[in-house]
Amino acid sequence: MTSLRLGVNIDHVATIRNARGGSHPEPLRAAEMAIAAGADGITAHLREDRRHIHDDDMTRLKAAISKPLNFEMAATEQMLDIALRIRPHACCLVPEKRTERTTEGGLDVVGGYGHLKPFVAELTRAGIRVSLFVEPSDEALRAAAALAAPVVELHTGAWCDARDKNEGARADHEFLRLRSAAALTRAIGLECHAGHGLDFDSARLIAALPEVVELNIGHFLIGEAIFFGLAQSVKAMRIAMDEGRADAR
Repeated sequence: MTSLRLGVNIDHVATIRNARGGSHPEPLRAAEMAIAAGADGITAHLREDRRHIHDDDMTRLKAAISKPLNFEMAATEQMLDIALRIRPHACCLVPEKRTERTTEGGLDVVGGYGHLKPFVAELTRAGIRVSLFVEPSDEALRAAAALAAPVVELHTGAWCDARDKNEGARADHEFLRLRSAAALTRAIGLECHAGHGLDFDSARLIAALPEVVELNIGHFLIGEAIFFGLAQSVKAMRIAMDEGRADAR
């Protein structure tokens, strides 16, 4: 069974900074602390409205951190130009709406196939590893494979929402979708990541899916950091993930 990586999303360190203006707290410092505590990579989403991460944050992160940088981005020409200039290790293409509070659902890789294809091709030619943030459905995964994106990140938000609301039947249904989708990724040659809404308990459960090789977690960890510190929160998440992986074995 492959090891399980932890990508820490530091977007909401920038959210706190931007609420007051200035330079504190510094997202780069958070990234370095997360890596020191056991993160295998750093994720940051440069949104069109720059509500949290800014362009210079991405530049500093790429220049300074010792682990891979995963650049979450909408499939727009502006974001493509920035990605090609910064050259992160990976780009995760995500849906983006101006009015949403957080990313709502996965990419429409079936309906948006023609739009996404040149973005995947251009990023790949530049040596940037492309992932697609998708719903856990057969149609989405097969479209991702046809686009020649090597990685998919399964949207775990519906499952986590059902768990938060104690909707047991819906949570079970959504977890079965995730388990089935993860199994299909291996069958069609995709690397499987997962993320959105994960906490210690849900990360422990999703870690038991052997096909999943990376979890990307942000909002929950930054929230926990308020009470326990970022390093301790990342270490606790690493322990939860390792426990889940051990249960799978």
